[in-house]
Amino acid sequence: MKIGIIGSGKIGGNLGKHWAQAGHNVLFSSRHPEELGSLVKEAGANAKALTVTETFEAKADVYVLAMPFKAIDEIAEHYAGEYANSIILDATNPYPSRDGDMAQNVRDANYNASEYTAMKFGTAKTAKAFNTIQADHLKSRAFRMQDKLSVPFAAQDESSKNVVKELIEDIGFDAVYVGNLSDSKIMDPDQEIYGMSVSKTELLDTIHSQKSF
Repeated sequence: MKIGIIGSGKIGGNLGKHWAQAGHNVLFSSRHPEELGSLVKEAGANAKALTVTETFEAKADVYVLAMPFKAIDEIAEHYAGEYANSIILDATNPYPSRDGDMAQNVRDANYNASEYTAMKFGTAKTAKAFNTIQADHLKSRAFRMQDKLSVPFAAQDESSKNVVKELIEDIGFDAVYVGNLSDSKIMDPDQEIYGMSVSKTELLDTIHSQKSF
């Protein structure tokens, strides 16, 4: 798959390196792609750095949102003609202390963060994953054959569900399907499974115990 990484920090950078190692074509993006040379070198031959505009123009199969939540509105509007029919894999989190009133409004609304993203990126299919995992665990616990960590995800439809499940498993994590986007509030900051680094069995137990109320 061709994967565009929007935001090449700890989450986006490590995801891109892992997927490149797994054989995917990874496009790291930045307003200053020349600053991503060491990241691309670490990722290897399957990766390159582009501007954000070039990354969207490349028509990737999946775009991973790994930038601050406050950038969602601008990116969704500015590149509206480029991501249609792609999958938007939302790894963002709304932190009011960083993202301001926009994030607080989303956290106070009667919809969750992934549903907000899906509204903004209306011509794409939205999924949610990798927003709950700690960056150091994402970096160090990939490609394990045993004692795997689980990664919860939610998806808008069957095709995005299958693609995201594959991407999680390709880098050595167990994929745990939470449900559709309306079920993903459990993954948001300060919610039940946010920040959990546990096995698939433990994660499923936690999810099921919450759904039983």
